[in-house]
Amino acid sequence: MAAKPFASSADLGVKEQTLEVLADGVYALTAEGDPNLGAIEGEDFLVCFEALATPVAARRWLAKLREHTDKPVRYLVLSHYHAVRVLGASAFDADVIVSSEQTRHLIAERGQQDWESEYGRMPRLFEEPESIPGLTWPTLTFRDRLTISLGGDRGELVLEFLGRGHTEGDIVAWLPKQEILFAGDLVESQAALYTGDAFHFDWAAGTLDRVKALGAQQLIGGRGKIARGRAEVDAAVEQTRDFLLTMQRTVGEAHRSGGTLKDAFTATHAALAPQYGSWPIFEHCLPFDVQRIWDELDGIERPVIWTAERDRQVWDELQG
Repeated sequence: MAAKPFASSADLGVKEQTLEVLADGVYALTAEGDPNLGAIEGEDFLVCFEALATPVAARRWLAKLREHTDKPVRYLVLSHYHAVRVLGASAFDADVIVSSEQTRHLIAERGQQDWESEYGRMPRLFEEPESIPGLTWPTLTFRDRLTISLGGDRGELVLEFLGRGHTEGDIVAWLPKQEILFAGDLVESQAALYTGDAFHFDWAAGTLDRVKALGAQQLIGGRGKIARGRAEVDAAVEQTRDFLLTMQRTVGEAHRSGGTLKDAFTATHAALAPQYGSWPIFEHCLPFDVQRIWDELDGIERPVIWTAERDRQVWDELQG
Protein backbone atom coordinates (compact mmCIF):
# COMPACT_ATOMS: atom_id res chain seq x y z
CA MET A 1 0.00 0.00 0.00
CA ALA A 2 1.36 3.41 -0.97
CA ALA A 3 2.18 5.83 1.84
CA LYS A 4 -0.20 8.75 2.29
CA PRO A 5 1.07 12.13 1.06
CA PHE A 6 2.67 14.10 3.89
CA ALA A 7 0.17 16.17 5.89
CA SER A 8 -1.63 18.55 3.48
CA SER A 9 1.18 18.66 0.92
CA ALA A 10 -1.06 17.12 -1.75
CA ASP A 11 -4.00 19.44 -1.01
CA LEU A 12 -3.38 21.91 -3.82
CA GLY A 13 -6.91 22.66 -5.03
CA VAL A 14 -8.28 26.19 -4.79
CA LYS A 15 -10.88 26.66 -2.04
CA GLU A 16 -13.82 28.96 -2.61
CA GLN A 17 -13.89 31.86 -0.17
CA THR A 18 -17.23 33.15 1.08
CA LEU A 19 -17.70 36.42 2.94
CA GLU A 20 -20.82 36.48 5.09
CA VAL A 21 -22.40 39.38 6.95
CA LEU A 22 -23.41 38.08 10.38
CA ALA A 23 -24.88 41.32 11.71
CA ASP A 24 -24.53 45.01 10.95
CA GLY A 25 -20.78 45.55 10.65
CA VAL A 26 -19.79 41.98 11.57
CA TYR A 27 -18.17 39.84 8.88
CA ALA A 28 -16.75 36.35 8.54
CA LEU A 29 -14.79 34.65 5.78
CA THR A 30 -14.95 30.89 5.35
CA ALA A 31 -13.17 28.82 2.73
CA GLU A 32 -14.20 25.15 2.58
CA GLY A 33 -12.17 24.07 5.58
CA ASP A 34 -9.31 26.54 5.23
CA PRO A 35 -8.73 28.96 8.14
CA ASN A 36 -11.63 31.29 8.91
CA LEU A 37 -11.30 35.03 9.57
CA GLY A 38 -13.47 37.82 10.89
CA ALA A 39 -13.88 41.57 11.08
CA ILE A 40 -15.93 43.88 13.29
CA GLU A 41 -16.70 47.52 12.55
CA GLY A 42 -16.27 50.10 15.24
CA GLU A 43 -17.69 53.58 14.82
CA ASP A 44 -14.68 54.75 12.79
CA PHE A 45 -12.33 51.77 12.75
CA LEU A 46 -12.10 48.02 12.17
CA VAL A 47 -11.08 45.13 14.36
CA CYS A 48 -9.83 42.18 12.31
CA PHE A 49 -9.57 38.68 13.72
CA GLU A 50 -6.77 36.43 12.37
CA ALA A 51 -4.32 37.20 9.58
CA LEU A 52 -3.74 34.14 7.32
CA ALA A 53 -0.32 32.77 6.37
CA THR A 54 1.04 35.46 4.05
CA PRO A 55 0.38 39.12 3.27
CA VAL A 56 -0.61 38.16 -0.28
CA ALA A 57 -3.30 35.79 1.02
CA ALA A 58 -4.46 38.36 3.57
CA ARG A 59 -4.85 41.06 0.91
CA ARG A 60 -7.37 38.90 -0.95
CA TRP A 61 -9.52 38.80 2.20
CA LEU A 62 -9.11 42.53 2.71
CA ALA A 63 -10.21 43.20 -0.87
CA LYS A 64 -13.46 41.37 -0.17
CA LEU A 65 -13.89 43.26 3.10
CA ARG A 66 -13.34 46.59 1.33
CA GLU A 67 -16.47 45.93 -0.73
CA HIS A 68 -18.35 46.55 2.55
CA THR A 69 -16.30 49.08 4.51
CA ASP A 70 -13.36 51.41 4.00
CA LYS A 71 -12.67 51.99 7.70
CA PRO A 72 -9.01 51.64 8.71
CA VAL A 73 -7.85 48.62 10.72
CA ARG A 74 -7.09 49.81 14.24
CA TYR A 75 -6.79 46.40 15.87
CA LEU A 76 -5.63 43.06 14.47
CA VAL A 77 -6.43 40.29 16.95
CA LEU A 78 -4.46 37.04 16.85
CA SER A 79 -6.25 34.15 18.54
CA HIS A 80 -2.99 32.18 18.91
CA TYR A 81 0.51 31.85 17.49
CA HIS A 82 0.29 29.29 14.64
CA ALA A 83 1.90 30.48 11.41
CA VAL A 84 -1.15 30.08 9.17
CA ARG A 85 -3.02 32.49 11.47
CA VAL A 86 -0.45 35.24 11.95
CA LEU A 87 2.23 35.64 9.27
CA GLY A 88 0.01 37.70 6.96
CA ALA A 89 -0.32 40.45 9.58
CA SER A 90 1.66 43.12 7.74
CA ALA A 91 -1.07 43.38 5.06
CA PHE A 92 -3.52 44.88 7.58
CA ASP A 93 -1.43 47.94 8.44
CA ALA A 94 -3.04 47.76 11.88
CA ASP A 95 -2.30 50.35 14.55
CA VAL A 96 -2.31 47.65 17.23
CA ILE A 97 -1.68 43.89 17.03
CA VAL A 98 -3.29 42.13 20.00
CA SER A 99 -2.66 38.70 21.51
CA SER A 100 -2.55 37.09 24.92
CA GLU A 101 0.68 37.34 26.89
CA GLN A 102 0.93 33.57 26.59
CA THR A 103 0.84 33.75 22.79
CA ARG A 104 3.61 36.34 22.72
CA HIS A 105 5.74 33.99 24.80
CA LEU A 106 5.03 31.14 22.39
CA ILE A 107 6.04 33.24 19.38
CA ALA A 108 9.36 33.96 21.08
CA GLU A 109 9.85 30.35 22.14
CA ARG A 110 8.80 28.47 19.00
CA GLY A 111 7.46 30.81 16.35
CA GLN A 112 10.25 30.24 13.85
CA GLN A 113 10.07 26.46 14.13
CA ASP A 114 6.30 26.59 13.75
CA TRP A 115 6.64 28.70 10.60
CA GLU A 116 8.96 26.14 9.03
CA SER A 117 6.77 23.25 10.20
CA GLU A 118 3.48 24.64 8.88
CA TYR A 119 5.01 25.72 5.58
CA GLY A 120 6.03 22.10 5.02
CA ARG A 121 2.67 20.71 6.08
CA MET A 122 0.40 23.19 4.25
CA PRO A 123 2.31 24.72 1.32
CA ARG A 124 -0.85 25.86 -0.52
CA LEU A 125 -1.74 28.28 2.28
CA PHE A 126 1.64 30.02 1.99
CA GLU A 127 0.91 31.97 -1.17
CA GLU A 128 4.02 33.91 -2.18
CA PRO A 129 5.90 33.15 1.06
CA GLU A 130 8.60 35.65 0.13
CA SER A 131 6.05 38.38 0.97
CA ILE A 132 6.28 37.49 4.70
CA PRO A 133 8.51 40.09 6.38
CA GLY A 134 9.28 37.93 9.42
CA LEU A 135 7.63 36.72 12.60
CA THR A 136 4.51 38.62 13.67
CA TRP A 137 4.88 40.30 17.06
CA PRO A 138 1.93 41.63 19.07
CA THR A 139 2.17 45.22 20.26
CA LEU A 140 -0.51 44.87 22.96
CA THR A 141 -0.93 41.82 25.17
CA PHE A 142 -3.16 40.88 28.08
CA ARG A 143 -3.44 37.99 30.48
CA ASP A 144 -7.16 37.32 30.95
CA ARG A 145 -9.49 39.91 29.43
CA LEU A 146 -9.40 43.04 27.26
CA THR A 147 -12.47 45.07 26.28
CA ILE A 148 -12.59 47.29 23.19
CA SER A 149 -15.36 49.89 22.99
CA LEU A 150 -16.68 49.95 19.44
CA GLY A 151 -18.23 53.40 19.79
CA GLY A 152 -21.69 54.74 19.08
CA ASP A 153 -24.35 52.12 19.65
CA ARG A 154 -22.17 49.22 18.51
CA GLY A 155 -21.45 47.91 21.99
CA GLU A 156 -18.13 46.37 22.92
CA LEU A 157 -15.82 43.57 21.86
CA VAL A 158 -14.50 41.35 24.64
CA LEU A 159 -11.24 39.51 24.06
CA GLU A 160 -10.82 36.76 26.62
CA PHE A 161 -8.56 33.90 27.60
CA LEU A 162 -10.88 31.10 28.72
CA GLY A 163 -8.28 28.47 29.57
CA ARG A 164 -5.72 26.28 27.90
CA GLY A 165 -6.96 24.44 24.84
CA HIS A 166 -5.74 24.35 21.26
CA THR A 167 -2.61 26.06 22.64
CA GLU A 168 -1.81 27.52 26.03
CA GLY A 169 -2.66 31.03 24.87
CA ASP A 170 -5.85 30.96 22.76
CA ILE A 171 -8.26 33.86 23.06
CA VAL A 172 -11.81 34.36 21.77
CA ALA A 173 -13.51 37.52 20.52
CA TRP A 174 -17.02 37.94 21.96
CA LEU A 175 -19.67 40.46 20.96
CA PRO A 176 -22.18 40.39 23.84
CA LYS A 177 -24.67 42.73 22.18
CA GLN A 178 -24.80 40.75 18.94
CA GLU A 179 -24.25 37.37 20.69
CA ILE A 180 -21.54 36.48 18.14
CA LEU A 181 -18.37 34.57 19.07
CA PHE A 182 -15.17 34.25 17.09
CA ALA A 183 -13.77 31.17 18.81
CA GLY A 184 -10.56 30.61 16.87
CA ASP A 185 -9.38 27.01 16.96
CA LEU A 186 -10.93 26.34 20.35
CA VAL A 187 -13.99 25.19 18.40
CA GLU A 188 -14.30 23.69 14.93
CA SER A 189 -17.62 23.33 13.16
CA GLN A 190 -17.61 20.29 10.90
CA ALA A 191 -13.82 20.30 10.65
CA ALA A 192 -11.29 18.04 12.34
CA LEU A 193 -9.15 19.27 15.25
CA TYR A 194 -5.44 19.94 15.23
CA THR A 195 -4.21 19.28 18.76
CA GLY A 196 -0.46 18.99 18.34
CA ASP A 197 0.09 21.91 20.73
CA ALA A 198 -2.96 21.27 22.87
CA PHE A 199 -3.85 20.67 26.49
CA HIS A 200 -6.45 18.01 25.82
CA PHE A 201 -7.76 17.58 29.36
CA ASP A 202 -8.14 21.30 30.15
CA TRP A 203 -9.68 21.94 26.73
CA ALA A 204 -12.33 19.22 26.88
CA ALA A 205 -13.46 20.25 30.35
CA GLY A 206 -13.31 23.77 31.77
CA THR A 207 -12.26 25.64 28.65
CA LEU A 208 -15.09 24.38 26.45
CA ASP A 209 -17.51 24.77 29.35
CA ARG A 210 -16.60 28.47 29.51
CA VAL A 211 -16.93 28.85 25.73
CA LYS A 212 -20.39 27.29 25.84
CA ALA A 213 -21.47 29.38 28.83
CA LEU A 214 -21.10 32.59 26.81
CA GLY A 215 -24.36 31.65 25.10
CA ALA A 216 -23.46 32.64 21.55
CA GLN A 217 -26.15 32.63 18.89
CA GLN A 218 -23.54 32.58 16.11
CA LEU A 219 -20.10 31.00 16.33
CA ILE A 220 -17.21 31.20 13.89
CA GLY A 221 -14.70 28.46 14.61
CA GLY A 222 -11.18 28.14 13.34
CA ARG A 223 -12.28 26.13 10.31
CA GLY A 224 -15.54 24.91 8.89
CA LYS A 225 -19.03 26.34 8.59
CA ILE A 226 -20.53 29.12 10.69
CA ALA A 227 -22.79 27.79 13.43
CA ARG A 228 -26.08 29.67 13.63
CA GLY A 229 -28.56 29.39 16.49
CA ARG A 230 -27.93 27.86 19.90
CA ALA A 231 -28.50 24.33 18.66
CA GLU A 232 -25.77 24.59 16.02
CA VAL A 233 -23.42 26.48 18.35
CA ASP A 234 -23.80 23.87 21.07
CA ALA A 235 -23.36 21.10 18.50
CA ALA A 236 -20.07 22.63 17.34
CA VAL A 237 -18.81 22.85 20.92
CA GLU A 238 -19.88 19.28 21.67
CA GLN A 239 -18.39 17.95 18.41
CA THR A 240 -15.10 19.50 19.49
CA ARG A 241 -15.43 17.97 22.95
CA ASP A 242 -16.33 14.54 21.57
CA PHE A 243 -13.26 14.52 19.33
CA LEU A 244 -11.08 15.33 22.35
CA LEU A 245 -12.75 12.81 24.67
CA THR A 246 -12.50 10.05 22.07
CA MET A 247 -8.77 10.68 21.80
CA GLN A 248 -8.43 10.71 25.57
CA ARG A 249 -10.16 7.34 25.76
CA THR A 250 -8.44 5.53 22.89
CA VAL A 251 -4.92 6.85 23.40
CA GLY A 252 -5.32 6.42 27.15
CA GLU A 253 -6.32 2.79 26.80
CA ALA A 254 -3.30 2.03 24.62
CA HIS A 255 -0.99 3.89 26.97
CA ARG A 256 -2.28 2.17 30.11
CA SER A 257 -2.14 -1.29 28.55
CA GLY A 258 1.50 -0.98 27.49
CA GLY A 259 0.69 -0.54 23.81
CA THR A 260 2.73 1.48 21.35
CA LEU A 261 2.17 4.90 19.88
CA LYS A 262 1.23 3.16 16.64
CA ASP A 263 -1.37 1.09 18.53
CA ALA A 264 -2.83 4.29 19.94
CA PHE A 265 -2.97 5.89 16.51
CA THR A 266 -4.65 2.87 14.93
CA ALA A 267 -7.30 2.69 17.65
CA THR A 268 -7.95 6.43 17.55
CA HIS A 269 -8.23 6.50 13.77
CA ALA A 270 -10.73 3.64 13.88
CA ALA A 271 -12.80 5.40 16.55
CA LEU A 272 -12.88 8.83 14.92
CA ALA A 273 -12.93 8.10 11.19
CA PRO A 274 -16.57 7.01 10.87
CA GLN A 275 -17.82 10.42 12.05
CA TYR A 276 -14.92 12.76 11.32
CA GLY A 277 -12.80 11.09 8.66
CA SER A 278 -14.28 12.99 5.72
CA TRP A 279 -13.89 16.38 7.38
CA PRO A 280 -11.12 18.85 6.44
CA ILE A 281 -7.54 18.02 7.53
CA PHE A 282 -8.50 14.87 9.47
CA GLU A 283 -5.74 12.66 8.03
CA HIS A 284 -3.25 15.51 8.22
CA CYS A 285 -3.84 16.26 11.89
CA LEU A 286 -4.34 12.91 13.56
CA PRO A 287 -0.72 11.70 13.81
CA PHE A 288 0.34 14.94 15.48
CA ASP A 289 -2.76 14.91 17.71
CA VAL A 290 -2.03 11.38 18.95
CA GLN A 291 1.64 12.14 19.55
CA ARG A 292 0.76 15.16 21.69
CA ILE A 293 -1.79 13.39 23.90
CA TRP A 294 0.64 10.46 24.27
CA ASP A 295 3.22 12.97 25.49
CA GLU A 296 0.70 14.38 27.98
CA LEU A 297 0.07 10.88 29.31
CA ASP A 298 3.84 10.48 29.65
CA GLY A 299 3.82 13.54 31.92
CA ILE A 300 5.15 16.07 29.38
CA GLU A 301 3.02 19.05 30.34
CA ARG A 302 4.01 21.58 27.68
CA PRO A 303 4.04 20.54 24.01
CA VAL A 304 7.33 19.50 22.48
CA ILE A 305 8.24 22.00 19.75
CA TRP A 306 7.29 20.84 16.26
CA THR A 307 10.04 21.16 13.70
CA ALA A 308 9.98 20.16 10.05
CA GLU A 309 12.19 17.18 10.95
CA ARG A 310 9.99 16.04 13.86
CA ASP A 311 6.88 16.38 11.68
CA ARG A 312 8.28 13.93 9.15
CA GLN A 313 9.44 11.51 11.81
CA VAL A 314 6.01 11.30 13.45
CA TRP A 315 4.24 11.13 10.09
CA ASP A 316 6.43 8.30 8.82
CA GLU A 317 5.90 6.34 12.03
CA LEU A 318 2.11 6.70 12.10
CA GLN A 319 0.88 7.48 8.58
CA GLY A 320 3.76 6.19 6.45
